[in-house]
Amino acid sequence: MDRGNQTRITEFLLLGLSGESEQEEALFGLFSWVYLATIIGNFLIILAISCDRNLHTPMYFFLANLSCVDICFSSVTIPKTLVNHILGSKSISYEECMTQIYFFITFINMDGFLLSVMAYDRYTAICCPLHYAVIMRPKLCVLLVVVSWVITNLHALLHTLLMVQVTFCSTNAVHHFFCDPYPILKLSCSDTFINELMVFTVGGLTSITPFTCITVSYAFIFSNVLKFPSIQGIRKALSTCGSHLTVVSLFYGAILGVYMRPSSSYSVQDTVATIIFTVVTPLANPFIYSLRNRDMKEALRKLIIRRLVLTRS
Repeated sequence: MDRGNQTRITEFLLLGLSGESEQEEALFGLFSWVYLATIIGNFLIILAISCDRNLHTPMYFFLANLSCVDICFSSVTIPKTLVNHILGSKSISYEECMTQIYFFITFINMDGFLLSVMAYDRYTAICCPLHYAVIMRPKLCVLLVVVSWVITNLHALLHTLLMVQVTFCSTNAVHHFFCDPYPILKLSCSDTFINELMVFTVGGLTSITPFTCITVSYAFIFSNVLKFPSIQGIRKALSTCGSHLTVVSLFYGAILGVYMRPSSSYSVQDTVATIIFTVVTPLANPFIYSLRNRDMKEALRKLIIRRLVLTRS
């Protein structure tokens, strides 16, 4: 394309999920309630874990971190959508868009790394119960989380720095409700080969590695559990894995389907699919883990009773 016909993009237009005003109003209401429920649900998980000494274990330490990441993950995309709807605007500045891309990549990968660490924790608890306390010591738990943060931030920085090198022409309309890297790349009028290459190599490695760890962990768990002499023992061992497997299936099912392809093949169906891991998964996590976990339900019950007593007094 002729360089003379190129103009520097200073903002993007987020067209959202629907162009009809009635549907946009319905989506605004839905997103508002979902965001509120996500913040409250995940905050209650963090509060319950921090207040109950019985939950000061590696599994709940990772769960509290996951809830914190989910709050941040939702806050990267949904608030801007809600604010734009209230102001009657669809614009997002170039700088805001690049910032949103950075934190979107950081938190989506952090979710994956935490899910893999939680799978390793379940593997250790079920397959090496006698050595669990020695292996999953507090220092190791903190180290795993810190290393995950470092890797995900460096990965996000790489993709964001590559994105700011891309040239955008006069077209700035994004068929999405946030700055998803793939739809943004489709607007480029320069060569995006390096970006695509990094997505499939570094990005693929960052996504597939946690998924592989989860798969291997559960392969060992299932092979070990099947050796248990009683059905009751099998159910008890797998009861702590059910919630985690549900979240993993929901999260990775959507991500692998959307991002493990060239950006040129990105479609409206993929836009809808991204709602699963950007909106639904952060909302579902607290409900899945609390409704299927006896200890968490008991901790939440104690927390609510304690607050009610303090309020009445």
